[in-house]
Amino acid sequence: MFIRIGYEIVIESRAGTVLVLALCPHSSLNGRVIGSSAVHTSPELALEPFLDTFGNRLTRLRAPAGRTTLWSDCFIEVDGLPDPFDWYARQHDVGDLPSETLQFLTPSRYCESDELAATALELFAAVPPGWARVQAICNHVHNHLTFGYGFGRSTKTAADAQREKTGVCRDYSHLAIALCRAMNIPARYASGYLGDVGVPYSGPGDFCAWFEVYVGGRWYTFDARYNTPRAGRVLMVRGRDAADGAMITSFGAYDMKAFKVWTDQAPQGATEAVMRDMLKTRPETAALTLAPSGGAQAQCQSSLMPAE
Repeated sequence: MFIRIGYEIVIESRAGTVLVLALCPHSSLNGRVIGSSAVHTSPELALEPFLDTFGNRLTRLRAPAGRTTLWSDCFIEVDGLPDPFDWYARQHDVGDLPSETLQFLTPSRYCESDELAATALELFAAVPPGWARVQAICNHVHNHLTFGYGFGRSTKTAADAQREKTGVCRDYSHLAIALCRAMNIPARYASGYLGDVGVPYSGPGDFCAWFEVYVGGRWYTFDARYNTPRAGRVLMVRGRDAADGAMITSFGAYDMKAFKVWTDQAPQGATEAVMRDMLKTRPETAALTLAPSGGAQAQCQSSLMPAE
């Protein structure tokens, strides 16, 4: 299937501000793209695209004083299938894990697995290792946390979420990642588009966080917030945690004035010509209400976008 993905973000800077954006589909995606998945700006600015060590497609720019609109709009092809599932996927001994997975076993800025080790052992030591243990971790996080945009903050860690029992989708992912790592299961953060494909409408669009776990010889997608396989995901960023995948990292102060995201399945049977014609006009979509603290207010601050 084809999914129309895009965003319109308006920021206001008091002075020239250097931004690093993680707002493009991930470099590992190989589906056809109709239109352009790159970052566009108004006014038109010089853009420097590059890849980071996780394969994330980043863009550096200098936003002038005043208002700058960031936007993108395209159709991207995805397989349209729910997240793969394998109840028999085994947990690997650490000594047998591929070396590239080992960085996803240790504590990171938002996933302090060492601090949560005792909790993880108490909750999951008796659960069979492998897929069953990861699912038990998802069940715990899904049931333990209460979702709400007002519960999100840029400094909130996995241990905070466990204590406070609240969070947004990145907190669900951080807590699940930390608990997996505490049980010697490689886990990494992921974020991107997740629309209402095959499920009821859930409100204004947003970027969404989930996580990936290495079991059974490969990486699998898990989602502790929704806790069920979903179709239509479009990956944007991967990393150890949200610090590696901030949608906007600023090196100067700015305020966010508007934030819209759309993720919609293309009409059944739509041709490329029809989709290109649809891209001539941006979709009408509700704006996500911004928290009062939405704007970055410090030098070198990673401003992690609101996430479901």
